[in-house]
Amino acid sequence: MPRTPQPPPFDGILVVDKPSGKTSHDVVEAVRRLVGFRQIGHFGTLDPLATGVLVLALGRATRLARFYTARRKRYTCAVRFGFATDTYDADGEASGPDSSPTLDAAQLEKLAAQFTGKIRQTPPPFSAKKVHGRPAHELARKHRPVELAPVEVEVYEFRLTGMEGSIARFAVECGPGTYIRSLAHDLGIQHGAGAHLVEIARTAVGEFTIDHAVPMVDLQEDARSGKMAARVIRLENLLSELPRATVLPIIEKRVLHGAKFNLPLAQIQPGQITAAQNAPAELDSGEWKPARLRVFNQQGKLIAIAEPVVPRTYQPVVVLEAAQ
Repeated sequence: MPRTPQPPPFDGILVVDKPSGKTSHDVVEAVRRLVGFRQIGHFGTLDPLATGVLVLALGRATRLARFYTARRKRYTCAVRFGFATDTYDADGEASGPDSSPTLDAAQLEKLAAQFTGKIRQTPPPFSAKKVHGRPAHELARKHRPVELAPVEVEVYEFRLTGMEGSIARFAVECGPGTYIRSLAHDLGIQHGAGAHLVEIARTAVGEFTIDHAVPMVDLQEDARSGKMAARVIRLENLLSELPRATVLPIIEKRVLHGAKFNLPLAQIQPGQITAAQNAPAELDSGEWKPARLRVFNQQGKLIAIAEPVVPRTYQPVVVLEAAQ
């Protein structure tokens, strides 16, 4: 008889404070060993140089990844002026001699302002972007030509926060797909002296901030002492910006089978929207209706995320509980 697969011991979000020198995959593998199962993914890669917020989805939370792709991200970073590198950061090879420029705050503020708003940005050649089906970094490491098309990204803030010799520090808030290394590189081109990223820390991914992040050494101790569960943000506390509805058992059965269900507007409670989130809603014949909805059962468990198909009729797009 085949063994029935056991559910993972944890379902939810774990926010890790990634150390420098480790890849995002390294951290995922380390957490897999600590919790004893492999169903773990992350919401946005960090370069090995970077530290800070790495959001891991455990168990059924991996099914919610699509709802986090548009989250804004915040960083603090240090940019070294004087020369560029082939990787656009301190791990790469210099593309010329160090000119050791004297920095001017007013000039840097003016240049940084040119990179805010919706801009066209070329990803770094040492990146995971695909070129004819292959990651660009594979070609770059073999010194082969890498031609990547510019893409539109949005930078909400690119603010100078300090200067130390030829190093300038910035606070950045940006949308998905933005490379901070490219911002540093392009800023150096505009400045004229060249530049590269020397430090970067991600301080927030949407509502998940550095205050939520746990260092790996603490996670290792939690795993030894059996306290790991206390670090996991439960499914019921995720996507809190979305409205919620608690359904009766007869509707729950339909939801768990992925079937459409009807729901009076009066049963829908508004979500808790913060500046880091965006809960789309629209008017239908003068009546507000949520574009997405969290569905809970009578026991308070999050069982699905649903979207409207016609007024007051919803279709589950993600089902989190097994059908009964």
